[in-house]
Amino acid sequence: MRQITIDPITRLEGHGKITITLNDQGDVGNAWFQVPEFRGFEAFCEGRPVEEMPRITQRICGVCPTAHHMASVKAADAVMGVQPTPAARKIRELVHDAFIAGDHATHFYILSGPDFFVGPDADPSQRNIIGIVKQVGLELGQRIIRHLNESHEVVAMLGGRFVDPVLGLPGGVAKAVTPEMQTRLAEIGRDMIEFAHLSLDLWRKQVLGNARFADMVASDAYLHRTYSMGLVDAQKRLNFYDGQVRVVDQRGDELLYYPPQDYTQHITERVEPWTYAKFPYLTQIGWKGLVDGPDSGVYRATPLGRLNASLGMATPLAQQAYEEFYAYLGGKPVHATLATHWARLVELLYAAERVTDLAQDEGLTDPNIRNIPTGIVGEGVGTVEAPRGTLTHHYITDQNGIIRKVNLIVGTTNNHAAICMSVKKTAQALIGGGREITPGLLNQVEMAFRAYDPCFACATHALPGEMDMEVTVLDAAGQVVARLSRQE
Repeated sequence: MRQITIDPITRLEGHGKITITLNDQGDVGNAWFQVPEFRGFEAFCEGRPVEEMPRITQRICGVCPTAHHMASVKAADAVMGVQPTPAARKIRELVHDAFIAGDHATHFYILSGPDFFVGPDADPSQRNIIGIVKQVGLELGQRIIRHLNESHEVVAMLGGRFVDPVLGLPGGVAKAVTPEMQTRLAEIGRDMIEFAHLSLDLWRKQVLGNARFADMVASDAYLHRTYSMGLVDAQKRLNFYDGQVRVVDQRGDELLYYPPQDYTQHITERVEPWTYAKFPYLTQIGWKGLVDGPDSGVYRATPLGRLNASLGMATPLAQQAYEEFYAYLGGKPVHATLATHWARLVELLYAAERVTDLAQDEGLTDPNIRNIPTGIVGEGVGTVEAPRGTLTHHYITDQNGIIRKVNLIVGTTNNHAAICMSVKKTAQALIGGGREITPGLLNQVEMAFRAYDPCFACATHALPGEMDMEVTVLDAAGQVVARLSRQE
């Protein structure tokens, strides 16, 4: 038996490794995706006043703090039995959509883009944003930076800073929008729409226009037929900030449609001893292991999952892009994992349109931006769509609003089972049969998880410092032959 370890895996948030075992014939016997970070943030929050949670939980991740801030403040609203004012809700959604527009671009151009624009076989030192700029030109590189700066500008304008914003308060927000700010926000929204179109055009040219990459997107090596999940509005169109949770099956038929506060009736979290990240699954279907199909409760809550779960987009340009997406890929739903990158760009256009629409809303500048809480309900759930999946914060407090229990299901956690399955299937498809195992080939295995835009700092809520580490060695028959443990 031979073992290949990719450690650390690259271009993701957090830490992880892939272990691949080969049998005597050189084919893949198994592959594991492991998250060695310790899960601890939920316990860290116990004993804190609930109004502090929006300022604490965003520290889970430096990449998606705005999503945690929004889910947390919605949960705090529910714990205190208060709803934000109309202006506050619009401000929250505008900031959240601007954040997603920036985060999706970050993933596409910096984390996943190098695989397509530079090439999976290129020298690793070239598979980065610099390599992309060399391929597509300095002008586009400058345009990418401008888009990211504008996304950060929106968050900082209303949240005080673009990392770890502080705008959300139970019942509202801390800062109103002035007419001058509204003008700038509308300008940024229009720029974002233009940038989203540019990015979609680049996908058509660089990926769909390249036979190798178009074939990879459609390849069975990167395909899994799972259930799909996402937040939808009252018309069952995609929404990032609010709505009901909708789950569809492998054929696109609706399986579940429920308010986020009922998630415990529909989602069960499973723990495995070889990773610190949990495995949520659909309770109604049940856990059958790391397998797909209608009998397995595994689901995906990625941009692809959200498009599959929705009946369409709530903005006209994104709706056109949505229809093009499904027409090209042969109809709805789509299960091709690498198509998640394209779905992410459709969502980028939707987020840009929502930023523009909200920025032009006459009610955005209403100075009434907070309803003051007057009591404690004692339990609340807040759910938004993070860039990488459905994000749920669930808080239980005492009568004084002091946190007694916290549960967080973050975007990557929803997708953990599917990520593991994708890594194994891709490894089995690409490695073996006498092929030489090259760095480029292993990078194509990494592309399987990279499509999910995983954030394992979020998924495991890592705390700084040392942690227990256990390494288990298995033989070709799957029997444990050694176990090494480090207790810190």
